[in-house]
Amino acid sequence: MNAGSELSCRVCRASLTRTFVDLGSAPPCEAILSPEAAEQGEVAYPLHVRVCTECLLVQLPEVLPADEIFTDEYPYFSSFSTSWIEHARRYVESMRQRLGLTSDSFVVEVASNDGYLLQHVAQAGLRCLGVEPTANTAAAARERGIETEVCFLGRSSATDIVERHGRADLVVANNVYAHVPDLDDFTGGLATLLAEDGTLTIEVPHLMRLIELRQYDTIYHEHFQYYTLQTIARALALGGLAVTDVEELPTHGGSLRVYAQHDAHASEPSAAVIDLLAREKAAGLHDLEGLTGFESAVHSVKRDLLRFLLDAQEQGFTVAGYGAPGKGNTMLNHCGIGRDLLAFTVDMNPHKHGKFLPGSRIPVLAPSAIDEAQPDYVLVLPWNLREEIMRQLAPSVSSWGGKLVFAVPTLDIVDPASTAVAATSPVAPVIQEVAR
Repeated sequence: MNAGSELSCRVCRASLTRTFVDLGSAPPCEAILSPEAAEQGEVAYPLHVRVCTECLLVQLPEVLPADEIFTDEYPYFSSFSTSWIEHARRYVESMRQRLGLTSDSFVVEVASNDGYLLQHVAQAGLRCLGVEPTANTAAAARERGIETEVCFLGRSSATDIVERHGRADLVVANNVYAHVPDLDDFTGGLATLLAEDGTLTIEVPHLMRLIELRQYDTIYHEHFQYYTLQTIARALALGGLAVTDVEELPTHGGSLRVYAQHDAHASEPSAAVIDLLAREKAAGLHDLEGLTGFESAVHSVKRDLLRFLLDAQEQGFTVAGYGAPGKGNTMLNHCGIGRDLLAFTVDMNPHKHGKFLPGSRIPVLAPSAIDEAQPDYVLVLPWNLREEIMRQLAPSVSSWGGKLVFAVPTLDIVDPASTAVAATSPVAPVIQEVAR
């Protein structure tokens, strides 16, 4: 599927004619700007998401090729989130117990980033291999002692890996299945890596939660697909893989952990699979009409956030941001928020310090800048890490009477000293409107 021809579905090849949501245009969300680049122009690409009228896969056309997104200097490092490291550790322990993995087992992670997960596999004494297309994060993994192949996964690269390393008892594809524009080749690559009786696990944000919780800022150019369990099963069938089990996770605002095996060796779908498919159907997600009307929810989030920022500015309150995630850039650019409304943001990742957010040109500073500025409000952009960030910020922000602001799913202004919605905020009318 490309911008220069008729758009077609990545699973069934039907023409894409129905809009899911159109967010206008934005630069790539992880294209953090150096001071020199911030003085130059940027290219914005459409964020117009379609839904296939035949198989119901929600998808973003590949207006920006994957190899231009996942470059050798990719700025996202998984290890800067302590909660994500813990999530990975629990996952590895769970898989060891569930699959009976031993020192003779072989684990391959696709999109292994900086070794955040495989470090736990190695520590458990299991043989492992990372497959990662971005050279800088792969280098960080190797510094941890994690052997890593630098390549994009497909049938050809997977065949080469298998010839040199063998097939895997467990293939891990956490938070990557939404990031691949060529679903057929990538899924075939996963199947090639997987041993005959092996298990594949995929973690991916759940479209049902995206809709329910108005998480439109998770739409950006890196995310080519937005899945229900039904559509992920249809995608996996491209590689002869079948869904056997599913878990619902709180990560990224609500994700699925899908278990799959080769068709010929797959067990019957679990009760959890049957139950979730039934709940998706009851929510209208197995019908085309249930996948329309999302734009009104998007417009509501935008209005509420802009009203808060404008009211705060008019009343002399200061607002700074916390975090520089891809989802934050979708929201800031869609809402037209710049330095006039958000003076700066901070991030734990030192690779982003001294740079600027794409589109909005908002400066990214070290976390200490929050303590120095003591803003009245801190707009938390990575709302999916809410509990972790609350723990990080509560002691300092409460010391000067500041409050935290979350825009998704509804505008929520929190006093970290009491963890209650602030009644004295300058946007009380907004809060009342959201409550209705």
